[in-house]
Amino acid sequence: MELEIIASGANKKTIATLTNLKPLSTIWDLKKEIGKKKPHLYPERQSLRLDSGGKALSDNATLDSLNVRNGSQLFLKDLGPQIGWKTVFLVEYIGPLFIYLWFYSRPALIYGSNAAHLPYAQVVHCAAACWAGHYIKRVLETLYVHRFSHATMPIRNIFKNCSYYWLFAAYIAYYVNHPLYTSPILGRVQEQGGMAMFIFCELGNFSIHLLLRNLRPAGTKKRVCPEPNWNPLTTLFDFVSCPNYSYEVAAWMSFTFMTQTLTAAFFTLAGFYQMSVWAFQKHRAYQKEFFNYPTHRKAIIPFIL
Repeated sequence: MELEIIASGANKKTIATLTNLKPLSTIWDLKKEIGKKKPHLYPERQSLRLDSGGKALSDNATLDSLNVRNGSQLFLKDLGPQIGWKTVFLVEYIGPLFIYLWFYSRPALIYGSNAAHLPYAQVVHCAAACWAGHYIKRVLETLYVHRFSHATMPIRNIFKNCSYYWLFAAYIAYYVNHPLYTSPILGRVQEQGGMAMFIFCELGNFSIHLLLRNLRPAGTKKRVCPEPNWNPLTTLFDFVSCPNYSYEVAAWMSFTFMTQTLTAAFFTLAGFYQMSVWAFQKHRAYQKEFFNYPTHRKAIIPFIL
């Protein structure tokens, strides 16, 4: 079988002609063949479609299943230079960890030499421990827990993602570690209650990530309908499709309550908006993929949203 690969968009020039293909050849097989002919178009950089403005074809789809015949044309969109998801996550998370701890441990460099001699309120230490614990957890999850359905993302996205995390880290750290920062209005009750709830939500988030890892066999993109397991912290799956996001939002609400700062509240609201978008996307995907998907589940907030 012979296929012509055409550039999508206005140009529509021929990129490559592939020969000796079989009906059971997959889209991923085609991408590898294109990469051999055009080395700069490595497989992760390619998006193949049946027509120029169509949807991207699944890597696992075969030519026969797509009704592609000898002499057909497929359209290729160049996704641009790519970077590994794991690399992106590590850069995203290591940055906020060091930025916050720099404000916390070197106040004289930020607020002036006198700041080094002023004592921190107890809640400042609690906030630093929570912040550091969260991002250390994220780094370790990236290295040892998460399995990514896509190997890469456009390299330009790393600047957008890092800007969000790094700038918010500096924004929050500046005020929480400021010499004029004062303890929350309810004192130790608010500090300890907020920290306890933060730790609980972090454990819940970690429990969900472990469950999701075990649902996806290593080296595959296979998905199984998520259900709670023996861990009581995964029971939230009975009520929402993305309990990892529910726990994440609740953790930052706890951090906001503990520190009583508007900067943390802004970060929580921004995160809630973005995670709600992702949650609705995953919720609809689950409903489409699994025929008997529980109808009572919401996306991110039990019984509400």
